[in-house]
Amino acid sequence: MTGQDWLEKDFYAVLGVPKDADAATIKKAYRKLARNMHPDHNPGDARAEAKFKEVGEAYAVLSDTEQRAQYDQLRAMAGGARFAPGAGGSAGFEDLFGGMFGGATQGQRVRFQQTGAAPGGANFEDLLGGLFGGAGGGGGFSPSRGPRPGADLSAVTTLPFRQAATGSTVSLNVEGRVVNARIPAGVKDGQKIRLRGKGRPGEHGGPAGDLVVTVRVTPHPVFALEGSNLRVTVPVAFDEAALGAQVDVPTLDGSTVRVKVPEGTPSGRTLRVKGKGVSTPDGTGDLLVTVQVVVPQRLTGAAREAVMAFGVATSGENPRADLLARARE
Repeated sequence: MTGQDWLEKDFYAVLGVPKDADAATIKKAYRKLARNMHPDHNPGDARAEAKFKEVGEAYAVLSDTEQRAQYDQLRAMAGGARFAPGAGGSAGFEDLFGGMFGGATQGQRVRFQQTGAAPGGANFEDLLGGLFGGAGGGGGFSPSRGPRPGADLSAVTTLPFRQAATGSTVSLNVEGRVVNARIPAGVKDGQKIRLRGKGRPGEHGGPAGDLVVTVRVTPHPVFALEGSNLRVTVPVAFDEAALGAQVDVPTLDGSTVRVKVPEGTPSGRTLRVKGKGVSTPDGTGDLLVTVQVVVPQRLTGAAREAVMAFGVATSGENPRADLLARARE
Protein backbone atom coordinates (compact mmCIF):
# COMPACT_ATOMS: atom_id res chain seq x y z
CA MET A 1 0.00 0.00 0.00
CA THR A 2 1.31 3.48 -0.91
CA GLY A 3 0.59 7.00 0.22
CA GLN A 4 -1.81 7.50 -2.65
CA ASP A 5 -3.79 4.47 -1.46
CA TRP A 6 -4.43 6.28 1.80
CA LEU A 7 -5.68 9.31 -0.11
CA GLU A 8 -7.91 7.42 -2.52
CA LYS A 9 -9.36 4.72 -0.25
CA ASP A 10 -11.97 5.40 2.39
CA PHE A 11 -11.15 2.76 4.98
CA TYR A 12 -14.16 3.70 7.11
CA ALA A 13 -16.46 2.99 4.18
CA VAL A 14 -14.68 -0.31 3.51
CA LEU A 15 -15.48 -1.49 7.05
CA GLY A 16 -18.89 0.17 7.05
CA VAL A 17 -18.27 2.22 10.21
CA PRO A 18 -18.54 5.97 10.93
CA LYS A 19 -15.39 8.06 11.17
CA ASP A 20 -15.83 8.47 14.92
CA ALA A 21 -16.21 4.72 15.53
CA ASP A 22 -14.37 3.41 18.58
CA ALA A 23 -11.87 0.56 18.49
CA ALA A 24 -14.40 -2.06 19.57
CA THR A 25 -16.82 -1.11 16.78
CA ILE A 26 -14.03 -1.22 14.20
CA LYS A 27 -12.85 -4.63 15.40
CA LYS A 28 -16.38 -6.06 15.40
CA ALA A 29 -17.01 -4.83 11.85
CA TYR A 30 -13.68 -6.24 10.65
CA ARG A 31 -14.27 -9.67 12.18
CA LYS A 32 -17.70 -9.94 10.58
CA LEU A 33 -16.49 -8.92 7.12
CA ALA A 34 -13.33 -11.02 7.30
CA ARG A 35 -15.34 -14.07 8.30
CA ASN A 36 -17.83 -13.60 5.44
CA MET A 37 -15.17 -12.84 2.82
CA HIS A 38 -12.56 -15.37 3.94
CA PRO A 39 -11.18 -17.43 0.99
CA ASP A 40 -11.92 -20.64 2.89
CA HIS A 41 -15.63 -19.74 2.81
CA ASN A 42 -15.54 -18.49 -0.79
CA PRO A 43 -13.30 -20.90 -2.72
CA GLY A 44 -12.51 -19.66 -6.21
CA ASP A 45 -14.25 -16.31 -5.70
CA ALA A 46 -11.70 -13.70 -6.78
CA ARG A 47 -14.01 -10.84 -5.86
CA ALA A 48 -14.40 -12.11 -2.29
CA GLU A 49 -10.64 -12.62 -2.02
CA ALA A 50 -10.00 -9.04 -3.16
CA LYS A 51 -12.57 -7.76 -0.70
CA PHE A 52 -10.94 -9.81 2.06
CA LYS A 53 -7.59 -8.14 1.34
CA GLU A 54 -9.21 -4.70 1.19
CA VAL A 55 -10.89 -5.27 4.55
CA GLY A 56 -7.56 -6.41 6.05
CA GLU A 57 -5.78 -3.31 4.76
CA ALA A 58 -8.46 -1.03 6.19
CA TYR A 59 -8.35 -2.72 9.58
CA ALA A 60 -4.54 -2.66 9.69
CA VAL A 61 -4.65 1.13 9.50
CA LEU A 62 -7.74 1.91 11.60
CA SER A 63 -6.84 -0.54 14.39
CA ASP A 64 -3.50 1.20 14.93
CA THR A 65 -4.02 4.42 16.90
CA GLU A 66 -1.00 6.17 15.42
CA GLN A 67 -1.66 5.15 11.82
CA ARG A 68 -5.32 6.04 12.12
CA ALA A 69 -4.43 9.54 13.32
CA GLN A 70 -2.01 9.95 10.42
CA TYR A 71 -4.59 8.65 7.95
CA ASP A 72 -7.27 11.04 9.25
CA GLN A 73 -4.83 13.97 9.15
CA LEU A 74 -3.72 13.32 5.59
CA ARG A 75 -7.24 12.91 4.23
CA ALA A 76 -8.43 15.99 6.10
CA MET A 77 -5.66 18.10 4.54
CA ALA A 78 -6.30 16.59 1.12
CA GLY A 79 -10.03 17.24 1.30
CA GLY A 80 -10.97 13.57 1.51
CA ALA A 81 -10.54 11.52 -1.66
CA ARG A 82 -10.20 14.58 -3.97
CA PHE A 83 -6.39 14.44 -3.81
CA ALA A 84 -5.03 12.28 -6.61
CA PRO A 85 -1.42 12.95 -7.70
CA GLY A 86 -0.99 12.77 -11.46
CA ALA A 87 -4.69 12.19 -12.11
CA GLY A 88 -5.52 15.53 -13.81
CA GLY A 89 -6.90 18.64 -12.00
CA SER A 90 -4.88 20.53 -9.41
CA ALA A 91 -7.47 21.35 -6.77
CA GLY A 92 -6.27 18.54 -4.49
CA PHE A 93 -2.66 19.73 -4.70
CA GLU A 94 -3.74 23.28 -3.91
CA ASP A 95 -5.61 22.15 -0.82
CA LEU A 96 -2.79 20.03 0.50
CA PHE A 97 -0.03 22.45 -0.44
CA GLY A 98 -1.95 25.39 0.98
CA GLY A 99 -2.62 23.58 4.23
CA MET A 100 1.02 22.56 4.68
CA PHE A 101 2.70 25.71 3.29
CA GLY A 102 0.17 28.48 3.74
CA GLY A 103 2.75 31.18 2.94
CA ALA A 104 3.93 29.69 -0.35
CA THR A 105 3.72 31.88 -3.46
CA GLN A 106 1.70 31.01 -6.54
CA GLY A 107 4.96 30.27 -8.37
CA GLN A 108 6.03 27.83 -5.67
CA ARG A 109 2.68 26.09 -5.86
CA VAL A 110 2.91 25.72 -9.62
CA ARG A 111 6.45 24.35 -9.30
CA PHE A 112 5.24 21.83 -6.71
CA GLN A 113 2.40 20.68 -9.00
CA GLN A 114 4.75 20.30 -11.98
CA THR A 115 7.82 18.75 -10.35
CA GLY A 116 6.70 17.50 -6.93
CA ALA A 117 9.26 19.81 -5.28
CA ALA A 118 8.13 21.73 -2.23
CA PRO A 119 9.64 24.93 -0.87
CA GLY A 120 13.16 24.21 0.35
CA GLY A 121 13.75 21.43 -2.18
CA ALA A 122 11.65 18.66 -0.58
CA ASN A 123 9.62 16.49 -2.95
CA PHE A 124 6.18 14.93 -2.47
CA GLU A 125 7.52 11.66 -1.05
CA ASP A 126 9.75 13.57 1.36
CA LEU A 127 6.74 15.52 2.61
CA LEU A 128 4.78 12.34 3.26
CA GLY A 129 7.81 10.69 4.79
CA GLY A 130 8.30 13.60 7.16
CA LEU A 131 4.62 13.66 8.02
CA PHE A 132 4.35 9.93 8.66
CA GLY A 133 7.63 8.89 10.13
CA GLY A 134 9.71 8.54 6.94
CA ALA A 135 9.82 5.86 4.31
CA GLY A 136 13.31 6.10 2.92
CA GLY A 137 14.56 5.40 -0.55
CA GLY A 138 11.90 7.52 -2.26
CA GLY A 139 9.39 4.71 -1.79
CA GLY A 140 6.91 6.70 0.24
CA PHE A 141 5.45 5.62 3.55
CA SER A 142 4.08 2.11 3.85
CA PRO A 143 1.13 1.74 6.22
CA SER A 144 0.84 -1.93 5.29
CA ARG A 145 3.92 -2.57 7.41
CA GLY A 146 1.85 -2.01 10.52
CA PRO A 147 0.45 -4.86 12.64
CA ARG A 148 -2.22 -6.92 10.91
CA PRO A 149 -4.38 -9.40 12.87
CA GLY A 150 -4.58 -13.02 11.79
CA ALA A 151 -7.78 -14.58 10.49
CA ASP A 152 -10.10 -16.75 12.55
CA LEU A 153 -9.97 -20.46 11.68
CA SER A 154 -12.39 -23.32 12.25
CA ALA A 155 -11.97 -26.99 13.12
CA VAL A 156 -14.17 -29.97 14.03
CA THR A 157 -13.49 -32.66 16.62
CA THR A 158 -15.52 -35.71 17.65
CA LEU A 159 -15.58 -36.91 21.26
CA PRO A 160 -17.02 -40.02 22.88
CA PHE A 161 -19.89 -39.18 25.24
CA ARG A 162 -17.89 -39.86 28.40
CA GLN A 163 -15.03 -37.54 27.39
CA ALA A 164 -17.50 -34.82 26.46
CA ALA A 165 -19.21 -35.16 29.82
CA THR A 166 -16.04 -35.12 31.92
CA GLY A 167 -13.91 -32.79 29.75
CA SER A 168 -10.93 -33.62 27.58
CA THR A 169 -7.86 -32.23 25.83
CA VAL A 170 -7.65 -32.87 22.08
CA SER A 171 -4.89 -32.23 19.56
CA LEU A 172 -5.94 -30.55 16.31
CA ASN A 173 -3.97 -30.12 13.09
CA VAL A 174 -4.48 -26.49 12.06
CA GLU A 175 -2.74 -25.38 8.86
CA GLY A 176 0.21 -27.69 9.46
CA ARG A 177 0.64 -27.01 13.16
CA VAL A 178 -0.66 -28.89 16.20
CA VAL A 179 -3.00 -27.02 18.54
CA ASN A 180 -3.95 -28.53 21.90
CA ALA A 181 -7.52 -27.58 22.79
CA ARG A 182 -9.12 -28.03 26.19
CA ILE A 183 -12.76 -29.08 25.83
CA PRO A 184 -14.70 -28.23 29.03
CA ALA A 185 -16.85 -30.76 30.86
CA GLY A 186 -20.49 -30.91 29.82
CA VAL A 187 -19.99 -29.82 26.20
CA LYS A 188 -23.02 -30.52 23.98
CA ASP A 189 -23.16 -31.96 20.49
CA GLY A 190 -22.70 -29.15 17.97
CA GLN A 191 -21.38 -26.67 20.56
CA LYS A 192 -18.65 -24.28 19.41
CA ILE A 193 -15.60 -23.57 21.55
CA ARG A 194 -13.62 -20.38 20.77
CA LEU A 195 -9.90 -20.54 21.51
CA ARG A 196 -8.47 -17.03 21.65
CA GLY A 197 -5.24 -16.49 19.75
CA LYS A 198 -5.10 -20.03 18.32
CA GLY A 199 -6.08 -19.06 14.77
CA ARG A 200 -3.90 -17.82 11.93
CA PRO A 201 -0.87 -15.83 13.19
CA GLY A 202 -0.94 -12.07 12.67
CA GLU A 203 1.46 -10.16 10.45
CA HIS A 204 4.07 -7.61 11.54
CA GLY A 205 3.39 -8.23 15.21
CA GLY A 206 -0.40 -8.21 14.90
CA PRO A 207 -2.49 -10.48 17.17
CA ALA A 208 -3.35 -14.00 16.04
CA GLY A 209 -6.93 -14.84 15.14
CA ASP A 210 -9.14 -17.26 17.05
CA LEU A 211 -9.77 -20.95 16.47
CA VAL A 212 -13.45 -21.95 16.58
CA VAL A 213 -13.82 -25.66 17.34
CA THR A 214 -17.14 -27.39 16.65
CA VAL A 215 -17.57 -30.42 18.93
CA ARG A 216 -19.41 -33.51 17.81
CA VAL A 217 -20.47 -35.91 20.58
CA THR A 218 -21.21 -39.56 19.93
CA PRO A 219 -24.35 -40.74 21.77
CA HIS A 220 -24.17 -43.10 24.76
CA PRO A 221 -26.35 -46.23 24.95
CA VAL A 222 -27.46 -45.45 28.52
CA PHE A 223 -26.82 -41.83 29.46
CA ALA A 224 -27.93 -38.51 27.99
CA LEU A 225 -26.63 -35.08 28.97
CA GLU A 226 -28.86 -32.12 29.84
CA GLY A 227 -26.67 -29.23 30.88
CA SER A 228 -24.77 -30.59 33.87
CA ASN A 229 -27.46 -33.19 34.62
CA LEU A 230 -27.24 -36.81 33.50
CA ARG A 231 -30.40 -38.62 32.47
CA VAL A 232 -30.87 -42.39 32.57
CA THR A 233 -33.94 -44.60 32.08
CA VAL A 234 -34.20 -47.54 34.51
CA PRO A 235 -36.56 -50.50 33.96
CA VAL A 236 -38.45 -51.70 37.07
CA ALA A 237 -40.79 -54.63 37.52
CA PHE A 238 -44.51 -54.09 38.08
CA ASP A 239 -44.36 -55.24 41.67
CA GLU A 240 -41.39 -52.92 42.37
CA ALA A 241 -43.32 -49.95 41.06
CA ALA A 242 -46.54 -50.95 42.82
CA LEU A 243 -45.08 -51.93 46.17
CA GLY A 244 -41.96 -49.77 46.19
CA ALA A 245 -38.36 -50.94 46.03
CA GLN A 246 -34.68 -50.07 46.26
CA VAL A 247 -32.96 -50.40 42.86
CA ASP A 248 -29.34 -50.02 41.77
CA VAL A 249 -28.79 -47.33 39.13
CA PRO A 250 -25.53 -46.96 37.12
CA THR A 251 -23.51 -43.75 37.31
CA LEU A 252 -21.08 -42.22 34.83
CA ASP A 253 -17.99 -43.22 36.82
CA GLY A 254 -18.86 -46.93 36.48
CA SER A 255 -20.27 -47.41 39.97
CA THR A 256 -23.91 -47.63 41.06
CA VAL A 257 -26.14 -45.69 43.41
CA ARG A 258 -29.10 -47.10 45.36
CA VAL A 259 -32.33 -45.29 44.48
CA LYS A 260 -35.64 -45.63 46.30
CA VAL A 261 -38.66 -46.18 44.04
CA PRO A 262 -41.67 -45.06 46.10
CA GLU A 263 -44.76 -47.25 46.33
CA GLY A 264 -47.16 -46.62 43.46
CA THR A 265 -44.59 -45.05 41.13
CA PRO A 266 -46.02 -44.82 37.57
CA SER A 267 -43.99 -45.44 34.44
CA GLY A 268 -42.35 -42.23 33.19
CA ARG A 269 -41.84 -40.62 36.60
CA THR A 270 -38.38 -39.07 37.09
CA LEU A 271 -36.50 -39.41 40.36
CA ARG A 272 -33.61 -37.06 41.16
CA VAL A 273 -30.32 -38.10 42.76
CA LYS A 274 -28.44 -35.02 43.93
CA GLY A 275 -24.80 -34.51 43.00
CA LYS A 276 -24.45 -37.50 40.68
CA GLY A 277 -24.36 -35.57 37.43
CA VAL A 278 -21.46 -33.86 35.64
CA SER A 279 -19.00 -31.59 37.46
CA THR A 280 -18.44 -28.26 35.65
CA PRO A 281 -16.95 -24.92 36.77
CA ASP A 282 -20.51 -23.84 37.56
CA GLY A 283 -21.16 -26.77 39.87
CA THR A 284 -22.17 -30.44 39.82
CA GLY A 285 -25.43 -31.57 38.27
CA ASP A 286 -27.84 -34.32 39.32
CA LEU A 287 -28.69 -37.80 38.06
CA LEU A 288 -32.22 -37.86 36.65
CA VAL A 289 -33.65 -41.39 36.82
CA THR A 290 -36.74 -42.03 34.70
CA VAL A 291 -38.71 -45.10 35.78
CA GLN A 292 -39.95 -47.45 33.07
CA VAL A 293 -42.36 -50.13 34.28
CA VAL A 294 -41.72 -53.34 32.42
CA VAL A 295 -44.68 -55.48 31.31
CA PRO A 296 -43.82 -59.17 31.04
CA GLN A 297 -44.07 -60.55 27.50
CA ARG A 298 -44.84 -64.10 28.71
CA LEU A 299 -46.51 -65.27 31.92
CA THR A 300 -46.34 -68.60 33.65
CA GLY A 301 -49.56 -70.20 34.83
CA ALA A 302 -49.01 -69.05 38.39
CA ALA A 303 -48.12 -65.51 37.27
CA ARG A 304 -51.20 -65.32 35.07
CA GLU A 305 -53.44 -66.38 37.97
CA ALA A 306 -51.81 -63.79 40.19
CA VAL A 307 -52.40 -61.04 37.63
CA MET A 308 -56.02 -62.09 37.20
CA ALA A 309 -56.46 -62.04 40.94
CA PHE A 310 -54.96 -58.54 41.01
CA GLY A 311 -57.41 -57.45 38.30
CA VAL A 312 -60.36 -58.74 40.29
CA ALA A 313 -59.10 -57.05 43.43
CA THR A 314 -58.78 -53.67 41.65
CA SER A 315 -61.80 -53.99 39.32
CA GLY A 316 -63.46 -50.96 40.88
CA GLU A 317 -60.71 -48.64 39.64
CA ASN A 318 -60.61 -47.14 36.13
CA PRO A 319 -57.09 -45.93 35.26
CA ARG A 320 -58.50 -43.89 32.35
CA ALA A 321 -61.20 -42.07 34.28
CA ASP A 322 -59.18 -38.87 34.56
CA LEU A 323 -58.31 -39.00 30.86
CA LEU A 324 -61.96 -39.25 29.85
CA ALA A 325 -62.94 -36.40 32.16
CA ARG A 326 -60.27 -34.09 30.82
CA ALA A 327 -61.15 -35.00 27.21
CA ARG A 328 -64.64 -33.60 27.74
CA GLU A 329 -63.36 -30.19 28.84
